[in-house]
Amino acid sequence: MRRREFITLIGSAAAVSLLLVPVVRAQEPGRIYRLSMIVGPAREAPRIVAFFDELKGLGFVEGHNLQIVAGGFGLREDQYTEVAATVAKSAPDVIFCGSYDRAIRAIQEAIHTVPIVVMAADMTATGFVPSLARPGGNTTGVSLLAPELDGKRQGILMEVVPGARRIAVLADPIVTQVHHLQPLQNATRARGVEVALFSGGTPELIAPTMDKAKEWGATALNVLSSPMFSVNRRLIIERAAALGLPAIYEWPEMAEEGGLIAYGPRLTLIYRQLARLIVKVLRGIKPEDLPVEQPTKFELVVNLKTAKALGLTIPQSLLLRADKVIE
Repeated sequence: MRRREFITLIGSAAAVSLLLVPVVRAQEPGRIYRLSMIVGPAREAPRIVAFFDELKGLGFVEGHNLQIVAGGFGLREDQYTEVAATVAKSAPDVIFCGSYDRAIRAIQEAIHTVPIVVMAADMTATGFVPSLARPGGNTTGVSLLAPELDGKRQGILMEVVPGARRIAVLADPIVTQVHHLQPLQNATRARGVEVALFSGGTPELIAPTMDKAKEWGATALNVLSSPMFSVNRRLIIERAAALGLPAIYEWPEMAEEGGLIAYGPRLTLIYRQLARLIVKVLRGIKPEDLPVEQPTKFELVVNLKTAKALGLTIPQSLLLRADKVIE
C-alpha cells in the first residue's frame, strides 16, 4: 500500500471513531482540574511544550484552572512503581502516562477508577485495552501502529541502501512482540536480504547492541518503535554515525536531529492529540467511551547532510516522496 493511501485509510477510520464519541460538556467555572503527568521527557522537551500549549488553547491553563499533581517529568524506568503509588494517593482527575510500557502497566495495576490516557506502540498487543474501538475500563489513548510502520520503514531502508545484504533490526524487548516482526523478516528475506534482531532493553545496552549488529555484518539498521529509544535518540544517532550504519527511525524529529531518514508521526503532533483526549476526559467523557486513536499524519524526512557523511546517494524517487529534505 502506498504511503498516502495508508494515511487516507487511517484518517477515514479515525473519522468513523469520532462519530462514536459522546458530546463533551464545558469545564466547570471556578474548578481546578488535577492532572498527573508520568513521562520520560523533561518538562522543557518540545513535545511536552506542545502538549501544554494544546491544553491551554482548549481552556486548561496550568496555574489557573489546571494543577499538575504527583507523577513527574524526566522519569527513569526504576521510578515507576514508586510513582504509581504516589499518584494513587494524589486523587487526580486524569493521569497522563506517555512513557514506557512498564509505567503504563504499573499505573493500571495500582489505579482502577481514575481515567488514564496513555501512548503505546500497540495498545491491544500489550493488553492495555481489549480493543481500539471499545477500550473499556479506565484507559484510553493513542496507539502508534508500530508493527505496520516498522515494516514500512524496512522497505524504505532497503530502497535507500539497495546493495545491503544484511540488515539489523534494533528492538526494545519490553516493547516489541517477536511475532509482530515475522512479516517484516519474511518480506526482507524474500528479497534475498538477511535480517537479524538485536535487542537492547536498557540505555546502557544500546551502544553495545549496535556494535554487535555491526560485527554481525549489518550494512543498515532499522530502529524500531520504543519510548526508551526515543528518549535516548541522541545516543543512537551518534552511534550509528560512528559505526557508519545507515539507519531509519520512527520519529521525523530524529532525522531532523541528525538521523539519516525517518518515517512516522511527529512527536509534537502526537502529544497534541493526547492533550485533546485528556480534555475530553476532563470534560466528562469516560475512557471506556473514548475509542483509542491512531496517528493520522505520517511524515517522511530525509537528511542529505547525514547521507553525504555516510557516502550515500538517496534515490531521486524517494526524495520526491519526502515531506521534508534536509540539505
